[in-house]
Amino acid sequence: MTVPLSELSTYLGEKLIGRVNDAVLAYGELTVSVGPSDLIEVVTFLRDDPKCQFISIIDVCGADYPSRAKRFDVVYHLLSLTQNIRIRVKAQLGEGESIASVIGVYPAAGWFEREAFDMYGVPFTDHPDMRRILTDYGFSGYPLRKDFPLTGYVELRYDDELKRVVYQPVQLVQEFRDFDFMSPWEGAPHILPGDEKAAAPGNAGKKP
Repeated sequence: MTVPLSELSTYLGEKLIGRVNDAVLAYGELTVSVGPSDLIEVVTFLRDDPKCQFISIIDVCGADYPSRAKRFDVVYHLLSLTQNIRIRVKAQLGEGESIASVIGVYPAAGWFEREAFDMYGVPFTDHPDMRRILTDYGFSGYPLRKDFPLTGYVELRYDDELKRVVYQPVQLVQEFRDFDFMSPWEGAPHILPGDEKAAAPGNAGKKP
């Protein structure tokens, strides 16, 4: 039987006093905020408590808010198959701070945490293999941070003389710098070739 999320929110507030900083029920989803030091205790409770039984971890991801003192959210999405409900657990981290790995609670979190590290630069302590997982070897920066440039920092190419892939700083040709094509959502301010008949008086709405 599905436990109403409002009831679950109240239940967690009673059972995890001082460990759940906030619980928000919006758009049919429950989000609880916890401190990084309380994360392992909270997710262990969510997994083991009979009224929760969140035995599956669906995803671990991040969010970047550069204007905040604690700029990063580390977000855990959990599923209870028995209760047929989902919950989202958030923890805030500042630049250079780390958070404990939940692999001991959810072994499947390993690759999710590596992806969050690769994209946001958030390290997970006690992770057995804290390496990048999506970007290439020698990649500089963290692509999903808001201050990461769209062009990146380095580019790679195959050097025919060296017979290997080489890395070099991004070099933008002038044509790319002057890229100023019109927005495809706004449409052309002039009649495009082939559209003369459609624009002619009396032809509005007619199919070619």
